[in-house]
Amino acid sequence: MSARTTRNRMLAAAAITFATLTLAACNDGGGVREEGASKVTTSTQSPSTSATPSDKTNEGTSTGAGQATNDTTGTTGTTGSTGSTGSTGSSGSKDSAATSVPTSTRCSSTTTRTTATEVSRPLNHVLLTVTNTGAGNCNLIGYPAVRFGEAQSVPPAFEDSKPQAVVTLAPGESGYASVLLSAADGSGSNGYTAKSLSVLLNNSTGDAARPSLPAKGVYVDDSIGVSYWQSTMADALTW
Repeated sequence: MSARTTRNRMLAAAAITFATLTLAACNDGGGVREEGASKVTTSTQSPSTSATPSDKTNEGTSTGAGQATNDTTGTTGTTGSTGSTGSTGSSGSKDSAATSVPTSTRCSSTTTRTTATEVSRPLNHVLLTVTNTGAGNCNLIGYPAVRFGEAQSVPPAFEDSKPQAVVTLAPGESGYASVLLSAADGSGSNGYTAKSLSVLLNNSTGDAARPSLPAKGVYVDDSIGVSYWQSTMADALTW
């Protein structure tokens, strides 16, 4: 073999080697990776760029919805806080409770029993007792208007005996008043013996109670006077 032939073979081998290396480099995917990277980069940037306005839009929508929700909630809260119906219902309950309390009326001879008792102390006094025989409360207002025998007028009341409050009688309870018949020292005038008595309760017109007096009657003169109605017997006999 000549030197020229050997050199030609070496050149041919080198060319084949170079071609092989070039083909391997191409098949290694460098170009594909580069293109893929370019596509990935472009794809990443594109959604990122388009996402920015979208996010802002979404944020704006979310904020608007939140405000709308808050506005709606605020309106609902305001409406709920008025609560007029609840208050009215509560007032209705109080009104019902108030109407259930028994009311008091003036005591009358038809719903009471009246007695007249002559007492030893103080002298020359009769004690009037009025007992409520009705089903509800009644009031003894003022003082009794009494007439002994054929008297044409009723005696005055002792103003100092006026109580601070009206005497209210529940069913079965009693109120009291005393009647001074005559002066204890005999200084009275125009005296007479009375055997009958009529009593107008509350010093008003109406049906009169007619309690019994002792069979011998009671002595009355122009010193006669009555106390206001009292809630106790002791208070009544003070006058």
